[in-house]
Amino acid sequence: MSAIKNVVLLQNSTAMPDAYGAATHVVENQPTDLVNYNLFKADIALSESVNLEGAVWATEDLNRFGALIGTAEYLELGHLANKFQPEFDTHDRYGRRVDQVRFHPSYHALMRVAFEEGIHSSPWTDKRAGAHVARAAKFYLLSQVEAGHGCPIAMTFAAARAIKMQPDLAAQWLPKITARHYDPRNVPAEQKQALTIGMAMTEKQGGSDVRANATRAIPVGIEGPGQAYELVGHKFFVSAPMSDAFLVLAQAPGGLSCFLMPRWRPDGSKNPMQVQRLKKKMGNTSNAAGETELRGALAWMVGAEGRGVSTIIEMVAMTRFDCMILSSGGMRMALTQALYHCRNRSAFGKLLSDQPLMQNVLADLALESEAAMSMTLRIARALDHRDNEHEDHMARLGTALGKYWICKRTAQHACEAMECVGGSGFMEDGPMPRLYREAPLNAIWEGCGNVQCLDVVRVFRKEPETVVAFFNEISAVRGLHALLDRYVDELQNDLIDLSDMEYRARDIVDRMALSFQAAQLVRTAPSFVADAFCRSRLDSRSHHQYGALPRGVDVVAILDRALPSQFE
Repeated sequence: MSAIKNVVLLQNSTAMPDAYGAATHVVENQPTDLVNYNLFKADIALSESVNLEGAVWATEDLNRFGALIGTAEYLELGHLANKFQPEFDTHDRYGRRVDQVRFHPSYHALMRVAFEEGIHSSPWTDKRAGAHVARAAKFYLLSQVEAGHGCPIAMTFAAARAIKMQPDLAAQWLPKITARHYDPRNVPAEQKQALTIGMAMTEKQGGSDVRANATRAIPVGIEGPGQAYELVGHKFFVSAPMSDAFLVLAQAPGGLSCFLMPRWRPDGSKNPMQVQRLKKKMGNTSNAAGETELRGALAWMVGAEGRGVSTIIEMVAMTRFDCMILSSGGMRMALTQALYHCRNRSAFGKLLSDQPLMQNVLADLALESEAAMSMTLRIARALDHRDNEHEDHMARLGTALGKYWICKRTAQHACEAMECVGGSGFMEDGPMPRLYREAPLNAIWEGCGNVQCLDVVRVFRKEPETVVAFFNEISAVRGLHALLDRYVDELQNDLIDLSDMEYRARDIVDRMALSFQAAQLVRTAPSFVADAFCRSRLDSRSHHQYGALPRGVDVVAILDRALPSQFE
C-alpha cells in the first residue's frame, strides 16, 4: 500500500522520493519549447522597418500571419518536413516514366499556406506601394519556421519576371504561376489551376560559368523567341525537380538562350526531362534538388536568341534577393532560440541572460540580425520603386552586396547561437542543428561569394552611376555618426585607384556592405542599436568574434528590443 501511495505522490511532484528514497530524475533549470507565440509581435525591429519602408498597410496582415505560424502545430510542420525527407520514383509500378518526387504531408501543408498567402506572387498581382516590403516581411517570418520550402516559392516568384519578357508565353503561363493556390499533382499544366516553377541552369563542366553549357536547343520548326525547341543535354543542379516547368539555359543556333521547359508536353505525354537522382544535401533537406538528362525535352524560347543570360538574370536577381530574406530569417530564429534559452536557464547562481559576457554575445547576435533584416527591407523598398533612378541603382547594387554579406555572416551567426544554447543546442531533436546546416546554403546558391564580388567589380567598371548612387545613399546620414563618416571616407579613398579591384574585391564589398548596414541603422534604428553597431564594426579594431562589443553598449536595451520580456 505504501508503494502505491508513493507512486501517486511522484505523479504530483517529481521531487518526491519513492519507497527507497531513490528519486533520481527531476527536470529543472530547463526551458520548454518556444511555441505558441506571435513571430511578428515578438520582432520590434521588423515591425518598425515595415512601417518605415512603406508597408504600414500590411501590419495587420503580418500580425495575423505571425500568430498563425507561431503555433506549436505549425512549427512542428517544419520539423516533420525535414525529418521525413523527399523520396524519388523514376517509374510507376507498371514501368511508365513519371519522375515523381514524394513529400511528407507536412511539406505540402507548408507549401499550401505559403501559396495561399501569396508569398510567391503578391507584388505581381497586388501592385501597390510597399508590396515588395510586405512580401519580404512575410517571407522573412515564414523562413523562420522552415527554410527548405522557400526554394520553390522563391523560384516561382522570380520566374514571373523573366517570363514577362516573352509576352505570348506570359499570357499563357503567368495566370497560373501567380494564382494563390497549391496543386502538387504530377500532371500536365493544362489540368492544373496553379503552377510552380523551377530552374535548371548549371552543368557539370561549367557551374557558375554558364557560357560553358553544352546542352543544345534544336528548333522544332520556326526559330526565335516564343518558338518550340527540343533540348538535349544534362543539368547538374535542377532546383525543385517536382515543379511544373523550368527556366533552362541551352545553346541555340544563335547562342546561349533561355527556355521555358514544362514537365509534361501539351499532348499529355511525359516530357523527356529525366531526373537521374536527387541530390544528397547537407542541409535544406525538406526540399528536393536533382540531376537530369534532357532527351529531346520540349521547351519554348524566352527572350531573344543568344541573350539567355540577360533573360534569366531577371529571375536570378530576384532569387538572390530572396537569399537575403532567407538568411536574415535564419539569423532571426537562431537569435530568438538563443535568447529564449538564456533567459530560462541559470548557471553559477543567475540566469545566463543576466551574465555580462553572455549579454555581450547575445546583444552582438541581435545587432547582426537587425542589420541583416533592415538592409533586406531597404532593398525591398528599392524594388518597389524601380521607376526611380536612385532606387533602381540601389536594387541593382544592394542585392549583390546583401547576397554576399548577409549570406556569408549567417553561418557564423548560427554557430554562435548554437553555442549559447550549449550541449542541448547540438542535439538533433532541437531546432539549432537544422538552422546550422541551412546557414551556408544561401552563400552558395545563385552564385557563391566570389561571383557576387565580381558582380560588384563589374558595376564599378560599367555602371559608375550606380556607385555614385550608393555613396549618395550613405551620405544621406552624414554627420549623424562620426565613425561612419570616417569609415566611408577611408573606403572612398581606397577606391580612387581601381587597378587591382578584382584582387581586393572581397575587402571592398565587405566594407561597402557594412557601410550600407550602418547607414541604414543610423537612419532607422534607436541610437543604442546604431551606435553599438558602428562602434563594434567600424572602429579601428577588427571585429573577430561575436561577443566583443566595446564598453558602454546598452546591451540590456538591445536584448529587450530583440525579444520583449512577454515572449520569454
